[in-house]
Amino acid sequence: MDLSIIIVNYNTKELLKKCLFSIVTKQQGNKVTKQQSSNITMEIIIVDNGSEEKIKNQISKFKNKYQNFKIKLIENKENLGFSKANNQAIQQAQGEYILLLNPDTEVIENGVEQLLSFMKANKKADIAGGKLFNRDKTVQPSCGPFYSLSVCFLLLFLKGDKLGLTRWSPQKVREVDWVSGACLMAKRSVFEKLSFDENIFMYMDEIEFLYRAKKAGFKVFFYPQAKFFHLGAGSSQTKKTAVLNIYQGLLYFYQKHHSNWRLSLLKLILKTKARATCFLGKLIGNNYLKETYEQALALVK
Repeated sequence: MDLSIIIVNYNTKELLKKCLFSIVTKQQGNKVTKQQSSNITMEIIIVDNGSEEKIKNQISKFKNKYQNFKIKLIENKENLGFSKANNQAIQQAQGEYILLLNPDTEVIENGVEQLLSFMKANKKADIAGGKLFNRDKTVQPSCGPFYSLSVCFLLLFLKGDKLGLTRWSPQKVREVDWVSGACLMAKRSVFEKLSFDENIFMYMDEIEFLYRAKKAGFKVFFYPQAKFFHLGAGSSQTKKTAVLNIYQGLLYFYQKHHSNWRLSLLKLILKTKARATCFLGKLIGNNYLKETYEQALALVK
């Protein structure tokens, strides 16, 4: 089998429906022209992480409608997190290549085929990500450098993502440190050697995984010809959750991979950011900023 597509779902029933439809069809403008993956053999594995919205009937209907596609549903009784759910599905995947796709993504035209073709044609590419777009068709930066102390500083204090200093979206094929976990394809051999760290519930999971992949000698590429819409934070409850998970992820990453002095400097950066934002929240009467970064500050011990 050429490809296994893995989608982890948590209370994103309607987004998942659109994602699946975009996988099995090729869309040009408002027209659905043909099945997208007619020349590749593939399977779709969906892991439901204990969603309140039950999707079993939805998946059954989808399987009946698109019988040419092998679709499997793994149902967890609780939310096990992104890393553990992906590891579950990877163990059952049969494809030579494995594509991790968020349920809040939609394939543009034949993005899956494009990404797979790139991987097959470029033997040096062990891992690759496609070009992501917001719903308004603006580019969504989705690759970048690993989070060194200088990158963390630029990210937290100088709006590094918005300025293209810490995250970007190149126009040409480029080897990079990391690509977004919303759309990440890898050779089976990568996952046979490495798995996601299940201590990371969500956020920074792909960064940590790709950091180990690079250390193991695997190469990561950004391939802009494969295009996908990505809504972003499809299953996140609030922006506060994202901030807190990013704090936890950075702390865990540095505890696992860096020296004590670097961890101490990271904590100083995180504390300074949290205290400054708390002060700003109090000054302008913004309870969200105040409460979020008070909680973030409490995480940095």
